Amino acid sequence: MAATAELLDPGRFGYLKPKDVARLAEAYRFSEAAHAGQTRQSGDPYISHPLAVAEILADWHLDGQTLMAALLHDVTEDTSVTKDEISDTFGRPVADLVDGVSKLDRIEFQSAEDAQAENFRKMLLAMARDVRVMLIKLADRLHNMRTLGAVPPAKRRRVARETMEIYAPIANRLGLNTLYHELQELAFTHLYPVRYKVLAKATKAARGNRREMIGRTLEAIKKKLAESAISAQVFGREKHVYSTYRKMIEKHLSFSEVHDIFGCRIIVKDVPSCYLALGALHALYKPIPGKFKDYIAIAKANGYQSIHTDLIGPYGVPVEVQIRTEQMHRLAESGVASHWMYKDDADRLSEVQKQTHRWLQSLLEIQHQSGDPQEFLEHVKVDLFPDEVYVFTPKGKILSLPRGATAVDFAYAVHTDIGNRCVAAKVNGELVPLRTELRNGDRVEIITASHAKPSAGWLQYVRTGKARSNIRHFLKTMQYEESAGLGERLLDQALRGLKSSLGEIDDAAWERVVRDSGARSREELLADIGLGKRLPAVVARRLMKKADPEETKAAGSVTIRGTEGMAVQLATCCRPIPGDAIVGSIKKGQGLVVHATECGAIVRSRRNEPDQWIDVEWDARITRLFQAAIHVTVENQRGVLAKVASEIAEAGSNIDSITMEEDRAVFTTMHFVLEVANRQHLARVMRALRRLPDVQKITRTRE
Repeated sequence: MAATAELLDPGRFGYLKPKDVARLAEAYRFSEAAHAGQTRQSGDPYISHPLAVAEILADWHLDGQTLMAALLHDVTEDTSVTKDEISDTFGRPVADLVDGVSKLDRIEFQSAEDAQAENFRKMLLAMARDVRVMLIKLADRLHNMRTLGAVPPAKRRRVARETMEIYAPIANRLGLNTLYHELQELAFTHLYPVRYKVLAKATKAARGNRREMIGRTLEAIKKKLAESAISAQVFGREKHVYSTYRKMIEKHLSFSEVHDIFGCRIIVKDVPSCYLALGALHALYKPIPGKFKDYIAIAKANGYQSIHTDLIGPYGVPVEVQIRTEQMHRLAESGVASHWMYKDDADRLSEVQKQTHRWLQSLLEIQHQSGDPQEFLEHVKVDLFPDEVYVFTPKGKILSLPRGATAVDFAYAVHTDIGNRCVAAKVNGELVPLRTELRNGDRVEIITASHAKPSAGWLQYVRTGKARSNIRHFLKTMQYEESAGLGERLLDQALRGLKSSLGEIDDAAWERVVRDSGARSREELLADIGLGKRLPAVVARRLMKKADPEETKAAGSVTIRGTEGMAVQLATCCRPIPGDAIVGSIKKGQGLVVHATECGAIVRSRRNEPDQWIDVEWDARITRLFQAAIHVTVENQRGVLAKVASEIAEAGSNIDSITMEEDRAVFTTMHFVLEVANRQHLARVMRALRRLPDVQKITRTRE
């Protein structure tokens, strides 16, 4: 009962209403009874852990429901208590919080990686529904990290790495700055104990050597602020050991080369005083160029606000200074938890809540589009390591994006439809490629077109999880629809070989085949055929109730229009164009791959696997352009490239790409990839080039 008395200590839980404190005591007794006889690996009674988690949350002044859930968060996992029992005793909201935090997982996984990704996905989705779930989880992880010394070394390293890669970034994203740094320090201690001891010892020694300098700096700053009639609190601030280590690694420095291990924090009464203090400090010590950041004018994505400036202090030692208001300081330390801690700051904190809410809602959107836990983890990890860049919309709104973000990331940040339809971008009034990386202060305008759609190539350079998941979702949907269309044509071809057609198949036959195949719908069955996952001849015989493959006779060719998108791919080894004799191969997961009949890359496959190949032919009504490659050998004269390019343009063709041989003594060979309508169009281009006196030889290449 001593612990219960401690629980009721008004010094820690006194901010709650008396009835909430009484409910909290009841939750403690319930948890203590449920965990009776259980101990932690340190030998302490198990109840000490949920109590410590509740105390951490009480320091953030969270509500009574959250503290009750913290006391009960392990009972459904480690005891026979069910969620319904918690719901009946403490109410549905508390039971939902406990359920969201619980590590219990009854799903079977194929690998440890899948299990971790799935747990991470569940955790973030639970947080998206109620952020208190994540606050309990973070407090739980913090106490586990503080007591990690009792755990075996292998598990210690695994938990520490997980904390560094997942939990610390989430704490940072939610604005829990103090928690973020403590989790990093604890994880670093267990991941690299020797490095931590060496750096901690060196930092302590440096602190002793610089004690006089630190004291002189703080006194000089206080005196200058007082002379400037600025009321301020001034604190010395030593950088964390992990921050120093990360700087050494990123910038390839030794410890002696890291000078700014000492910092100064100045807290003033209001925003104008922040800038007055900045002016006073720059008059006292010279600022280091390029080391000034104004996070008050443009707050970080997690709501953090401060002015950062690096100064050359006494003896030429750099000093990092942070200037902020009292309200900004609370927010920097407690982030989203400040919503409960300081409810009087409703206006400022509501904006932080909105930012957090928008990010949490984006998690639900990404989950809806990805489905796969590993893919979800990949998308979200991008957002957890932002290192922000701040850019402006044409109307002056500020958007925060990860460093390295491109114009495509910006388009999706504005709206999903803008991203899906973007074709070009203007940065600071100038047209730029969509892959252009954005910089701080860029003003970005996206140009859209109704016919535009995302490209798979965008996935190579987008940085945000939202952009990546939206692009993949669009491509999957588009591939599904295109594959279903191709599958329908392939199936119709197979049915014609059985002297039937799709129009003659009744609904009953479709329902039977769809059910027997395990597909969810007719469209899914057709898409599987288009993707090469099912053979059209087999499905056709099932629809006709025929089992003898000998009954299948040769049917007509499948017509290729060239507009099938991802469902039909033109092989790059031979680059077929309309007019070329062609043949198709069904590749699992790729759909129909079309080759020129004389393509050397497919000779062995056509001989050894004839069943994989089907006859295809070009549609007579094709209107799109196709790529064809030619080699042009010319005399190495001035202006010859311009002449060749001019003739290609006059013949109505576009140059997609060009490369040239390095040896350009007398003759040189230029390799063009051109856009042409068909074989006749390519012949016209080649005839036009042959008329040039500088052209010695011209050939079409299949490579």
